[in-house]
Amino acid sequence: MKKLDKLILKAFAGPFLLTFAVVEFIFLTQMLLKYLDDIVGKDLGISVILQLLFFLSVTIVPISLPLAVLLSSLMTYGNLGEHHELTAIKASGIALTRILRPVWLVSLVLAFTAFWFNQRIVPKANLSAYSLLWDVRQKKLALDIRPGVFYNGIPGYTIKVDRKVGPNKDILMGIMIYNHTQKSGNSMVMLADSGRMFTRFDGQYLGFELFRGHQYIEQPDEQNRSASSFIRQAFKRNMITFSLSSFNLNETKKELFQTNRMMLNIPQLVHGSDSIQRTLARERKTLPARLSGYYAYLRLDSTGRAQNRKLARLQVPPARLGTLTATQVEQALNRARNVNSFVTSTSQRLYEIARDSAEFRIEVYRKYTQSMAVLLMFLIGAPLGAIIKKGGLGVPILVSILFFIVFYVFDTMGSKYGRDFVLPVGVGMWMSNAVLLPFGLFFLYQAYNDSGLLETDFWRRLAQRLPRFPRLRRLAMSTPEQG
Repeated sequence: MKKLDKLILKAFAGPFLLTFAVVEFIFLTQMLLKYLDDIVGKDLGISVILQLLFFLSVTIVPISLPLAVLLSSLMTYGNLGEHHELTAIKASGIALTRILRPVWLVSLVLAFTAFWFNQRIVPKANLSAYSLLWDVRQKKLALDIRPGVFYNGIPGYTIKVDRKVGPNKDILMGIMIYNHTQKSGNSMVMLADSGRMFTRFDGQYLGFELFRGHQYIEQPDEQNRSASSFIRQAFKRNMITFSLSSFNLNETKKELFQTNRMMLNIPQLVHGSDSIQRTLARERKTLPARLSGYYAYLRLDSTGRAQNRKLARLQVPPARLGTLTATQVEQALNRARNVNSFVTSTSQRLYEIARDSAEFRIEVYRKYTQSMAVLLMFLIGAPLGAIIKKGGLGVPILVSILFFIVFYVFDTMGSKYGRDFVLPVGVGMWMSNAVLLPFGLFFLYQAYNDSGLLETDFWRRLAQRLPRFPRLRRLAMSTPEQG
């Protein structure tokens, strides 16, 4: 490896690692904010939180790489240009393409890494992350009985206490417990002056030791519902135990999530899309046969003509004929309504089946487009950094955010258009790369020819090539004193 390559790669390694870590942190924070309500207040433990963070951070690696490459390549060549190192290298007779080659090769490796991640690692990470997230969602909030507030977190019971005292807030005053386990409303109520709250059997059960209270039980009369009797039982000390199994984090079998498209690799996605397409073709093939049952046909053969002549010979009274006509019209309207309902429901079902197939194909294309985006972002960032010649985190961050927003918007639009059949799925998914590719080629051309893209002379020369717009040409060529 030549010294030039070492110099450029050394200048690229630091910004890339920094920007990749920052981008990962930003995307991970965004995902955590999305699921924050499902995580907070459930006493998950540090190990569960770390597992969830790890799995989610792995899933966003292919998304983070393009932005990290864009920002780091822009910073690398911007720093080289700002410190005149890029000018010195060019003065020695080395072309810009040769200067870009080391980072280009690294970007190529990162593109293959992103594809490998999308194909091998991301489906497994998605399976682990979302199955764990499902378990977290099913877990109840941590036990938090607040004074003066009815608490119904324990299945079958509603608890209210007036005050919590003591060093550990485990002494309760003014306790009221409604028992709904019999599903008969508030027919069983227990009141106590005071009590003590504690956990039993390694936190699997919650114990209430109640003092000086009464238990009220309503017994309705089965024959006369308006009449009922009450049983009042006094106690000096009573022990109640509640199961806390619903507060545990139960591990769901991952096999239940394996059919989701986010958990599949490319061969599995293609197989799933083909299966849905075969189902769709089978539904469309049987549609005419199912629809024919809603229609009545007029026979035009010899048997049908004989039946018509027989009906013509019958002397039907006018009033009876009107009733028969009204009945036939009503039957025809009912058939039309049935046909409309059948067509509407069937078309909606076929649309949903086709949409599912499109979703599978979108995931296939996304594995390729995210990998190609790494090379595209290098093609934009490296030449643009050589043009603007500004390093640091100021201008590079602004430019990177601008292009990444454009990429994200067109990527979202493309996937939506493909999902809604506005565009073919392939066209929609490649739209973001196709839109930004001309910018990358333009920046590469300008950097290769040492064009000052941000200088006034560049735009003045550009206006000279626009003879069809004389006013624009005069504005561009006018000096500040003339303007």
